[in-house]
Amino acid sequence: MGARAIAARAPRLRRRYLLEDRRFLAGALIAPAVLFIVALVGIPLILAVYLAFTDATSGSLSGGWVGLANFTDEWKNEIFKRALWNTALFTVAANVIVVLGAGILAHALVRDFRGKWFVRFLILLPWAAPVALTTIAFTWILDPTFSIANWVLVHTHTLGAFCSVAGLHNCSETSPPNWVGTPTLAKISIIAVHSWRILPFATVIFLAGIASIPNEVHDAASVDGATGLKKFWYVSLPLQLPIAIVAVLFGIVFTATDMTVAYVLTHGGPFNSTQMITTWSFTTGIEAGRLGAGAAISLYLLPVLAIVAVGMLVAAKRAEVA
Repeated sequence: MGARAIAARAPRLRRRYLLEDRRFLAGALIAPAVLFIVALVGIPLILAVYLAFTDATSGSLSGGWVGLANFTDEWKNEIFKRALWNTALFTVAANVIVVLGAGILAHALVRDFRGKWFVRFLILLPWAAPVALTTIAFTWILDPTFSIANWVLVHTHTLGAFCSVAGLHNCSETSPPNWVGTPTLAKISIIAVHSWRILPFATVIFLAGIASIPNEVHDAASVDGATGLKKFWYVSLPLQLPIAIVAVLFGIVFTATDMTVAYVLTHGGPFNSTQMITTWSFTTGIEAGRLGAGAAISLYLLPVLAIVAVGMLVAAKRAEVA
């Protein structure tokens, strides 16, 4: 009986030890997240790749095989080329503004001052608010008739200077700038809204980077006479470089893959001058009903973002080792 009892208990003991094994436990814990990502990202990606090589249209997830025709046809499309350029322009410009703004805000917010919690709340608010809702709010802020931005320019007597810098010739108090109806101003508006959206996220990351710097480093910098910009450039920035690169990477992905801001704010106009890859893909695949062509347009972002992500992660790793 004793031998039988021990033999019956052996499988239970093996299962218990198996659950305590790190190799098994790690896989079991991460499996739900992997399955979720595969279902949410992997399956739609495979479907998009398939559709990109077909002439599928709305109402059907299948079509005739056309090979690379959808990709080559878009290279001949001037709107696609403009959308590709706008995607790069909006992404680079917005993230330059975000990095500079986040660096300044983070170094200001690490200091103690009255109302610090309220300032932090205001900075985090754009990130917490739904992007569609905030973009709709900006459509009113930039409205041609009731624009708050124009009101500020007029009452601060800076409208003339702004019109000169922006190259707007027919611009006056009686004919204020049309922020979403002029190609140049529409692009500036999209870049501004993207920067406003991503700034809180980058600021939080920069704050985490500053908090990770030991106090001894700050004390040593003060003893050596490094203060202000010198301290930021020679001490804080090199130590924050790995985490700053990660913040920039997230900013690039958020901006390049977002269609809400450009679509809600300008709908790709005026005259398709503010189309991005995402908005043009949506316009072609959903609104025009050409699913295959729309899928092909969207896939142009995949290799570009993959190369950028790998390159920036390698740079972050090297900066961390250095």
